[in-house]
Amino acid sequence: MSYLWKSLLGGLATGIIVIVPVYLSVLLLLKAMGSVTGLVKPVALLLPDWLPGEDLIALLLVLILCLLVGLIVRTAAGQVVRERIERSLFERIPGYALLRSLTQRLVGESRETAWKPALAEIEDALVPAFIIEELDDGRYAVFVPSVPTPLAGAVYILARERVHPLDVPFTQAIKVISRWGQGSKELVAAMERKKT
Repeated sequence: MSYLWKSLLGGLATGIIVIVPVYLSVLLLLKAMGSVTGLVKPVALLLPDWLPGEDLIALLLVLILCLLVGLIVRTAAGQVVRERIERSLFERIPGYALLRSLTQRLVGESRETAWKPALAEIEDALVPAFIIEELDDGRYAVFVPSVPTPLAGAVYILARERVHPLDVPFTQAIKVISRWGQGSKELVAAMERKKT
C-alpha cells in the first residue's frame, strides 16, 4: 500500500510540473481570444450563423500573432528584446525562472547548463542532485531535491570532486526522484561509465 501511495505522490508532482505551464498557456490563449472577439465581430457577421465565426477568427488572429512573435523572437534582434523583457519583468516574478527552466528541460528545449543531473557526495552517501551553476573557483552549486517532490529541497556548494555530472536525460533524473529512488541503479551506472 505504501508503494502505491508513493507512486501516486510522485506521479502527482511530475504531472503538476507538466500540466501547470500548459494550463496557464491555454488560459492566456482564451483571454487573448476574448480580447480580440470584439474587434472581429463585424467580420464574423459575414459568416453563416451555424459557424462560430467570432471564436474562429479570434483564435486564428491570436495564433497568427503567436506565429509572428515566435518568428521575430528567433531573430538576433528578437532574442535581445526577449532577454531584456525577461530580465526586467518576468524574472522579478517569484518562481518564473525556476518554472521556465524546468519546463524547458522537461520538453528537451533547454540549452542551459543549469539543472544538469548529477550524483553529489553528501557525507558518506551519493544523492541525486542537479547542477545549478559552476562557481568561479570550480565548485558547483547543486540543488538536492526532496523525495518525491523535486521542486523542494536544499542547495549545497560542493567541491568539484564531490559532484559527478551524469549523461542522462533530465526527465530520467526527475523520474527517479519522484519514484522514491527507484531507478537509481541507472544513475550510478551512468556515473561509473563517465569515470571510465
